[in-house]
Amino acid sequence: MTNPPIQWYPGHIAKAERQLKEKLKSVDVVLEVLDARVAIASHHPQVPAWIGSKPRILVVNRMDMIPLELRQQWLVWFQGQGEQPYFTNAKEGKGIKALKKAATAAGVEMNRRRLRRGMRPRPVRGVVMGLPNVGKSALINRLVGRKAVASARKPGVTKQLQWVRISKEIEMLDAPGVIPWKLDNQENAVKLAICDDIGDAAYDNQRLAAALIELLGELNCDKILQSRYQLDPISMTCEEYLDNLGKIRYRGDRERAARQLLNDFRKGLMGAIALELP
Repeated sequence: MTNPPIQWYPGHIAKAERQLKEKLKSVDVVLEVLDARVAIASHHPQVPAWIGSKPRILVVNRMDMIPLELRQQWLVWFQGQGEQPYFTNAKEGKGIKALKKAATAAGVEMNRRRLRRGMRPRPVRGVVMGLPNVGKSALINRLVGRKAVASARKPGVTKQLQWVRISKEIEMLDAPGVIPWKLDNQENAVKLAICDDIGDAAYDNQRLAAALIELLGELNCDKILQSRYQLDPISMTCEEYLDNLGKIRYRGDRERAARQLLNDFRKGLMGAIALELP
């Protein structure tokens, strides 16, 4: 899809991963956050090994950015895998109550075990983890009900681990996004980059925009391009489409056309589009 391959593993992520593995020892429950547009690609393959037998709550964030009927399909698919996903829109605070309830329930069970061992109850300690820019900090702010941690729609904003008191029952650890040190699956890497879940130093905008055009074609979403840019992609290659868009709209500036395409997708201006289907 893009050449050379996309690889991104900045120093702060390597450091965060070491610290996170250490902190996981003292955590009771893990909230793993996925990006609904790339619900498979945004799962870190090493998370199950890191957390072992600890309870895990699966959060599928940005539910507003995929079609409603697809959310239902993903729900059925995850349940078929033995998972109970919680769909959220951290930006608008949707799905947060159910998530808080699930985290609190994990705490009740943890304190039952403590009481059986003659230990006093304490707040449940959770960690919110996942790839960069999937909405972890925004989710924590929604759980707290105020802006407790820095949050922005770009990867790499959270640089260090920080404990936040959610309520009397829950304390949550906000952790920087972690990503595999080597992205072996380049199809997934391209999708993550399109969704802005990878730092922009890792890819070329023009190659990535061409990959987005190709993906939209494969997903039968090319009509979206035609209606948004008044340019039909059917009769041309992805590269030609980008060239023509640059010529028609930006005085031949191909880079600007590429950035516009990517930004329009990332901000949801093309509509609700998932890059992966169950």
